[in-house]
Amino acid sequence: MTALTLSTAAASGLRADAIVVGVAKGPKGPVVAPGAEAVDKAYDGGLAGILETLGASGSEGEVTKLPAPSGFKAPVVVAVGLGAVPEQDDSFDAEALRRAAGVAARALAGAKKAAFALPITDAADAGAVAEGARLGAYGFDAYKETGRGDAAKNGKGPLGEVALLGGKPRDAAYKAAIARATAVTEELNRARDLINTPPNDLNPESFAAVATAAGKEHGIKVQVLDEKALAKGGYGGILGVGVGSAAGPRLVKLSYTSAKATKHLAFVGKGITYDSGGISLKPAGHNETMKCDMAGAAAVFAAVVAAARLGLEVNVTGWLALAENMPSGSATRPGDVLRMYSGKTVEVLNTDAEGRLVLADALWKASEDKPDAIVDVATLTGAMVLALGNRTFGVMANDDAFRASIVEAAEEVGEESWPMPLPEHLRKGMDSPTADIANMGERMGGGLVAGLFLREFVGEGITWAHLDIAGPAFNEAGPFGYTPKGGTGSAVRTLVRLAELTAAGDLG
Repeated sequence: MTALTLSTAAASGLRADAIVVGVAKGPKGPVVAPGAEAVDKAYDGGLAGILETLGASGSEGEVTKLPAPSGFKAPVVVAVGLGAVPEQDDSFDAEALRRAAGVAARALAGAKKAAFALPITDAADAGAVAEGARLGAYGFDAYKETGRGDAAKNGKGPLGEVALLGGKPRDAAYKAAIARATAVTEELNRARDLINTPPNDLNPESFAAVATAAGKEHGIKVQVLDEKALAKGGYGGILGVGVGSAAGPRLVKLSYTSAKATKHLAFVGKGITYDSGGISLKPAGHNETMKCDMAGAAAVFAAVVAAARLGLEVNVTGWLALAENMPSGSATRPGDVLRMYSGKTVEVLNTDAEGRLVLADALWKASEDKPDAIVDVATLTGAMVLALGNRTFGVMANDDAFRASIVEAAEEVGEESWPMPLPEHLRKGMDSPTADIANMGERMGGGLVAGLFLREFVGEGITWAHLDIAGPAFNEAGPFGYTPKGGTGSAVRTLVRLAELTAAGDLG
C-alpha cells in the first residue's frame, strides 16, 4: 500500500517521479493554489497561464501534466483541479483536498514516488490529503495474472510513496493525523478487498476466518456462531436466509474494549456474501454484482478494527450477520414463517428481502448488551438507490438528534448521506394474518418500510440508526475522486468518526 511521509524538503530538490500541485477555478481562469508557490516561481510566476494554455480550468477532477521547470529533480508537474476558489479565504475544505489527492494518486499509477504540494495549512489538511492519496491509489488485482486493477492502467502498480510537502514531521498533531489516515485507509481498503472478492472465495465461513485473524492481530475478541450454534440459539432469521446454501451462515461478534471507556457502541452489518434473491430469484441483469451485498458487514468489520488500531476510548462491538442467499430444495419459500431470535414470527413474502431478516436477529442480539447506541449498515434496498442515487446513503433512526449527528459526522469525513423519515403509516403494510409481521410492506417507500421493519427488533430504550448504503457501496461506473470502480468502503469513515466523537463525549 502507498507509503506516506511528511517532508520539509524544497520541491525543486526532492527526488521524485512527479510534483503534484493544486489549481483552482477562479472567476478569470485557473489559479495556482497555496502550497505550490515554489513551483510557480520556477515558472516565473506563469504557471496559471501555462495551464490555461493547455486547457486547464481548475475544475474538480481535472488533471494536467507538464514538464517540470529547469533545475527540478522531478521530471513532471501534475496539476490537479480543486474546484472553485474558496469565497472567504484561501482554505480549501477537507473533501476537496481528499478528492484532488485521490485523482492525482490514480493519475500517477506506476510511479514510485510523488511529492504532493497541495494546500496544507494544518494537521487536518495533511490527514485529508493522506487519506485521499491512499484511497485513490487503491487497486484490486488479486485475480489478475497481470495488471493492477482500477488503481492503475496498462499493468501499472499503484503509486508507491507520497511525500507531503509542507508537512511537519516532528509535530505531534501532524504525526497523529498521518497515523490516523494510515489506520483508517488500510482498514477501508481491506473492506474494499472483501467486497471485491468473488463469492466462490468469500462465503460466511471464510469471512468469519478473516475477522478471526484480524482479531488476533489487533487484540479484538472474536466469537463465531456456526449453523449448529445458530440453531441452538434460535436465530431463525439468519438460518432462514442461509438454509438454501451449501455454505452455512455465521454470526460473528467482534469486541473492542478500552479500559478508559465510559460508552459502548454497537455496529451491526448485513453480510450476504452472495444474493441470488433465493426462491424469489432476481431477474436477469441484477445478479452480476451481488457479491457486494456484504458491504455493510465489511464496513462494520473495518470500523471496529480501525477503532482498535487508533486506541479509541470507547467500547465498540461489531456484529457481522453472514449468510449466502441461494435457491435450492432446502431454501426458505415465500409464505414460510420464521421464528426470529427475539421470539417474533415473520412471514416471508419475498425471499429477496433477506437482509432485514439477518439484521433483525443481529440487532436483537446486540440489544442484549445494552449499548448506548446501535448503528446498522446494509446494502438493503433498491428503493434507496432510486431515492438518493448512487453516491448517497440514507439515514433513519428512532431518535432525530442521533440521526442528525450521524449525517453531520458523515459530512465531516466526506461521505454523502441524507436523513430519511420512518413514517408510522407505512408500518401497517407489514401486518400479517399469519405471523407477527411480514418482511414486506408497501412498494412505494420501500427503503423506509425496511427501516420500520428493523426498528421492531431494536431493544426498548436503545438509541438506534440504520444506514442504507445500497447506492454508494459498489461503484459500477468509472472511478472518481478517491473512489475506485467496484467496492468503495462506504460508511467505514462515518462509523469511525462516530466512535471518535463518542470517545470524546461529543456525540449526544
